[in-house]
Amino acid sequence: MENNKSNLLVGPDDKIGLGEAGFLGLQHVLAMDIYVPPIILAGMMAMGLGDQMGLLQSTFLAAGIGTILQTFVFMKMPVSQGPSFVPLGAAAGVVLASGGLKGNGMGTLIGALLIGSIILIILGATGAFQKIINKLVPAMVGGTIITCVGLSLIPTALNSNIFNAPGNIDKNIILASITALTLVISVGISLKFPKVRRFFRTSSIILALGVGTLVSSMMGMFDWKTVADAAWFGLPQRTIFHWGINFSPSAIITFIIIYAVITTETTGTWFAMGAVTNHEITDKQWNHGIIGEGISCLVAALLGTTPVTGYSTNAGVISITGVASKRVFLFAGIWFSILGFFSKLSAFLAAIPAPVIGGVFAIITVTIMLNGLNVIRGLETTDRDLYIIGLPIVLTLALVLLPANVTKNAPQILQYLLGSPIAVAAIAAIVLNLVMPKSSKTSKVETAA
Repeated sequence: MENNKSNLLVGPDDKIGLGEAGFLGLQHVLAMDIYVPPIILAGMMAMGLGDQMGLLQSTFLAAGIGTILQTFVFMKMPVSQGPSFVPLGAAAGVVLASGGLKGNGMGTLIGALLIGSIILIILGATGAFQKIINKLVPAMVGGTIITCVGLSLIPTALNSNIFNAPGNIDKNIILASITALTLVISVGISLKFPKVRRFFRTSSIILALGVGTLVSSMMGMFDWKTVADAAWFGLPQRTIFHWGINFSPSAIITFIIIYAVITTETTGTWFAMGAVTNHEITDKQWNHGIIGEGISCLVAALLGTTPVTGYSTNAGVISITGVASKRVFLFAGIWFSILGFFSKLSAFLAAIPAPVIGGVFAIITVTIMLNGLNVIRGLETTDRDLYIIGLPIVLTLALVLLPANVTKNAPQILQYLLGSPIAVAAIAAIVLNLVMPKSSKTSKVETAA
């Protein structure tokens, strides 16, 4: 864990200039492809352009507000909020089953989201969440969850953003490789030349994304027409005032289950951030964090979008750049909020080709996984712990590789879990830690980290 501490150039509470903080905050925004979930959801619900842009604006604004609240009011750690992929299928199902966009569909979805977010707030306010974490998630389980968070994201970075992304696969691979190579070269320069270490390390991701975007434009892969057609400024129009609100018991039950899965994923994200910043999360932070999570989701529902939750990508960004300043995350929240109003800027970010994001994202996910292995490496273990660590990793890979038709044919409740390898891995680690008999024989877990 000490390695993490010495590896940070800027700690969470260290001072950093406003200009640099603004620049590095934008870097976090660019590394988070938070525009992808709302675009996917809009397609699933056959939204028109107006509804799609409204959903995108609401998501950006909710992410901005949630990030600022979590970083400075509730969790008080460098935490960024973004839309989860977990609820997308359920959200589209609720909307379509309740009359669609022209009926009470979105109002029914908003009603279910509001109830779920209020339950999260109650869990934190009563202190129940911290007690659950202390009982069920010791360091061994926490390190395993962090490892599985990174591991589960690697195939997404490679498949969704590169191999299966729109366009020619050869061009996608070339573009992603150039972007990733730029990132590696920037970090290499920072290691080789101490005088420019801070600039090249802290700016490595935005340099990589900048080079990747420039090359994509030269290759004809950047959609300038979408940017040109977008309006410069616009207020979010598709909020609760546009869609209304409706309460359906079946939709509420569905989203209580969804929130349980999301919360499990968020817990893994917080563990990852604690490992990267060498910070042990206190009981008070656990409770305040889940209150902040609930309020973030409440704001998202009121704005007419799906839950915004803790985003694991940021832990990887901090590992690469060495900057964990909360002021940087404040500016990330401000940038997200700006994107909620300036349509042309959000359209520009949405137009960045997926392989550019994937080239950076693939490296980020590996750093998250290695941070989890670092947590495990320092612990004395028994034979039982090898199964607590190993089986969740196997389950993570199994669900990532699981054929889509198996998931589609499963009962609806199981589909939510099968679609979230992180949640299944976390549940498996927790259950195994509770039921596996304890042994007195100890050994040192060896990893390649």
